[in-house]
Amino acid sequence: MTDPATDPAAKLECRSVWKVFGPGADAFLARAPNLEAEALSAAGYIGALRDVTLSVAEGEIFVIMGLSGSGKSTLVRCMSRLIEPSAGEILFNGENLLAADPARMIQIRRHQMGMVFQHFALLPHMTVLANVAFPLEVQGVARAARDARALKMIELVGLAGRENYFPRELSGGQQQRVGIARSLAAEPELWFLDEPFSALDPLIRREMQDEFIRLQASLEKTIVFITHDFDEAIRLADRVAIMKDGAVVQTGTPEELVTRPADGYVAEFTKAVTRAKVVSVASIMLPLSDGASCAGDVPHATRVADAAPMFGAGDMLRVTGSDGTPVGLLRRSDVAQMMMQG
Repeated sequence: MTDPATDPAAKLECRSVWKVFGPGADAFLARAPNLEAEALSAAGYIGALRDVTLSVAEGEIFVIMGLSGSGKSTLVRCMSRLIEPSAGEILFNGENLLAADPARMIQIRRHQMGMVFQHFALLPHMTVLANVAFPLEVQGVARAARDARALKMIELVGLAGRENYFPRELSGGQQQRVGIARSLAAEPELWFLDEPFSALDPLIRREMQDEFIRLQASLEKTIVFITHDFDEAIRLADRVAIMKDGAVVQTGTPEELVTRPADGYVAEFTKAVTRAKVVSVASIMLPLSDGASCAGDVPHATRVADAAPMFGAGDMLRVTGSDGTPVGLLRRSDVAQMMMQG
């Protein structure tokens, strides 16, 4: 795996980032670096982030997971400098954000970053159109241009016709769509989402996940997404970082985390996941053989659970690579065995 501290393709990098809370915390950290969480606590400090190093590639959906208090929300706020890190570097397009002055950070947040949080924070006295256009108004964009852009975003999230509604007239899922449209109005390069769907009921949450996948297919944003729900991470993530006590325990694809956990904590965190929802068909495919009768083709990255309905009346599928050429065979009995493992 590429060293995240030297990854030239990264849109966002964290290099040995610390955030310690307590009186004189920064000075204490400078005198006694690299302490474990227990040692920090014994000295009267809270190690909210401890030596976090990771990278987020351009166009990637990077999910951060962890139990409550693991540091995931603090990390996202440090990434945008809504919270000041105690030590380390945070690079955005190669620029160290910790060296940027307040005016530069305001400019970056207004024009290059979008944020969606669990609580929608819509302005109740403004219509949907005015809420979505608000970031552009702050930027000084002319009324006609910002309204045109806002209407486009409202249509993109499926709320066309509701632009003159007020937030109180919308459902929870619709309000969250307004929040998403508002964050997209400024066309951010980097999009932060902190448990944006966790306040929604399960059916609406699933609908919003589907909407999110559709939007990303169209927009190809670089996204940092926080969730505590591994099923949600499986559906959305290109890669996942699992945090514990302010530190990143393991980073990898959902499949890597489930099949090759770094330690007992990650194994416990992922043990309830249905493997067929995570494992790709490439992991269980057989070598190509002449004369094999196949019911159809399946891309190599398809998850086993998604491939199961593709067999029809046949017993074999042809697995294809990224360029569409055959790379292996998928047997119905192997899929059934994994599905039965739960």
